[in-house]
Amino acid sequence: MASTKALLTVGTVLIVSGVIGIGLATPAPEDGRVTSGTEAPDFSAFTLDEPAATRTLADYEGDVVLLNIWATWCHPCVEEMPTMQTAWESYADRGFRVVAISVDDAGAEDLIREFRDEYGLTFDILHDPAWATFDAYQINGVPATFLIDREGTIRLTRFAADWTSEENRSEIEKLLDD
Repeated sequence: MASTKALLTVGTVLIVSGVIGIGLATPAPEDGRVTSGTEAPDFSAFTLDEPAATRTLADYEGDVVLLNIWATWCHPCVEEMPTMQTAWESYADRGFRVVAISVDDAGAEDLIREFRDEYGLTFDILHDPAWATFDAYQINGVPATFLIDREGTIRLTRFAADWTSEENRSEIEKLLDD
């Protein structure tokens, strides 16, 4: 009986830790961490085209970039996507790009396309099944979003944000006006 209780306690701790981990976007330790004010790390992810093409941060040079790292199975990601679409529609003609990099498993391209189509997403959706972007940006969970200025510096980081909020729209507009 005691061992069953211990196993349940350990299982509960692991489940709670996993749920909390999915929702956090915390930077790595002080030395070399990726956060506001630092240069955005490069990434390499694939388009959903057939054949897939590779995109890197350099492909968006000179634009203000909202870089989102997400997954189709992530509920906060699902909630955030429509607000990113609205921001994209509002500012696309001013040099604003939304780049959403899915970390779904290899072979999930059809699932990601279905997700894109279901939610009517028209911004750039890429796929990084190796989770290299996740690692490069030193995050602990998805969604994690980075607002990057035209020079490639991270200016804002957010977890599951509403990109239609007055605060976030103001941050985007400041970078577009610079």
